[in-house]
Amino acid sequence: MNILGSLRHILHRYTKKGENSYVMSSGNKNSRWWKEGILYQIYPQSFKDSNGDGFGDLNGVIDKLDYLESLGITIVWMNPFYESPLIDNGYDVSDYRAVLPRFGQMQDFERMIKGMHKRGIKFVMDLVVNHSSEEHPWFKEAKKSRESPFYDYYHWWPAENGQPPYRHSLFDPNGAWEYVDTVNAYYLHTFTKHQPDLNWENPKLRKEIFDIMKFWANKGVDGYRLDAFQFVSKDITWPNFPEGHEKEYVKWYGMRPQLHGYLNEMYNEVLSKYDVFAVAEGTGNSFEDAHDLVDESRNELQMAYHFETINLSSTLARYSLFDFKQAFTKWDQSFTEEGWLAIFLANHDNARLVDRFGNPSERFRTVSTQLLNTFLMSMRGTPYLYYGDELGMTNIDMPHIKDYDDIEAHGRYQAALKANADMNEFMNTLNYNSRENGRTPMQWDSSDHAGFTFGTPWKKVNPNFMSINVALQEKDPKSVLNHFRKMTRVRKTNPVLVYGKYDLLLPNHEQVYAFTRQMNDTKMLILLNFSEGEVLAELDELSGLSSKNCVINNYDDINIVSGSTNLQPYQATILKMS
Repeated sequence: MNILGSLRHILHRYTKKGENSYVMSSGNKNSRWWKEGILYQIYPQSFKDSNGDGFGDLNGVIDKLDYLESLGITIVWMNPFYESPLIDNGYDVSDYRAVLPRFGQMQDFERMIKGMHKRGIKFVMDLVVNHSSEEHPWFKEAKKSRESPFYDYYHWWPAENGQPPYRHSLFDPNGAWEYVDTVNAYYLHTFTKHQPDLNWENPKLRKEIFDIMKFWANKGVDGYRLDAFQFVSKDITWPNFPEGHEKEYVKWYGMRPQLHGYLNEMYNEVLSKYDVFAVAEGTGNSFEDAHDLVDESRNELQMAYHFETINLSSTLARYSLFDFKQAFTKWDQSFTEEGWLAIFLANHDNARLVDRFGNPSERFRTVSTQLLNTFLMSMRGTPYLYYGDELGMTNIDMPHIKDYDDIEAHGRYQAALKANADMNEFMNTLNYNSRENGRTPMQWDSSDHAGFTFGTPWKKVNPNFMSINVALQEKDPKSVLNHFRKMTRVRKTNPVLVYGKYDLLLPNHEQVYAFTRQMNDTKMLILLNFSEGEVLAELDELSGLSSKNCVINNYDDINIVSGSTNLQPYQATILKMS
């Protein structure tokens, strides 16, 4: 860590500047600011438009910095804002050192990050380096000749060797190879044909990436989310894979052996030299894979996502609470001694939190969203909250494929047609789980376009913005928004919720998720009713407790009698035991 990075770290931990700066006196020798943080993800084109072009921008974020501070969050992760043709909403980068003019200018970024740091908020950027855009100068040069110094920045299969061995594309039903006649070769694309995969085997390419990371770190960036990073390493002998292998995509395409060497090099060249952290999308096929990525002794990454829970509610069948509890519990148990997790239930690649894991009905939307936010911020690991989930924003109804702009949705649709799937069933499922549900404009108030823009929004605003918006919830002390703020304060002032031991209670209960968090002499009991009915919870841990022990509650009261309590629909409460 350089001197400047060390100073920044010290200032963060020991100075007090407003709501977001705090000292968490955990006494934990392994404490880190990114472990103690509360992360809020912003999808920039959908957050706030400042100039009326209907597209969210950096100045829009700047306009809302006081709002972000009021939430109590301490880290912002923002999806890509680089120069891009926006084929995949910015995940097709054409210039890694430039801001797309629709988002603003570099000086806007610099003002934004300065404003965040002034408010005690760290900034994490999305680093998209499994692939670039086909419009990137590297690829434009690569296509000119096999002799180009940039040809080996990408993966190619010479056409004189015949058809390349089949590789599955996540977005393209025709597969992952695309022919270029100027070089008489096929290039690899894990996602769309507009996103050629970068060749990490090439040390010159790796140096380019590390220099890009340093460029942004020197501008004050505090962390990196490495998009699709588990796929950067390829077996360049290109063996034939068995038919149907794509059903186990990560097994065949992720976590190739060279990956750890690349990450060690990244750590030595960049991460160890700044006060930053890095988290990679994906954790491989097992706990062992995840630990190999993030255990401190590995000198690779600092934090791991786990996607198992996300997959539990990806279809209309939804999920069972038993499976939900088991997934979170076994991941926590695996990371008790070493490693650190990102805890999340929603992001830009998924439908809305309350639709997938709560109850979006008018009667239960508020309390069930409050329950889910309570859960996320009471688990061990860094909680990742998604914009709009502090309000309980919901899915938007999109029953027809023409309603969708997302290239992934259209790829899935074409694949379903090719497989002769039941298209009515497919559209019902897509309407439920499409990631476009999580990309609708932020609902600020009840004015035109929810206060997101005074122009025409790039994406349709959810029609329910008249009843779900920031302005309305600011006035309601029992709103999702104000409960969110209370919960961030609870987490920030109780180190036990960050570092404390997790113990599952009532593992087989079909409606109640109950667990304790304990560190030293402090112990807390978390009770969550994941159902729309009143449920009796009987626990030895409730003996001797009363409503006076309540730290936070999304109902007015909790009645505890003789070691039991009747939890109201979607009631979420935290009780201090000692």
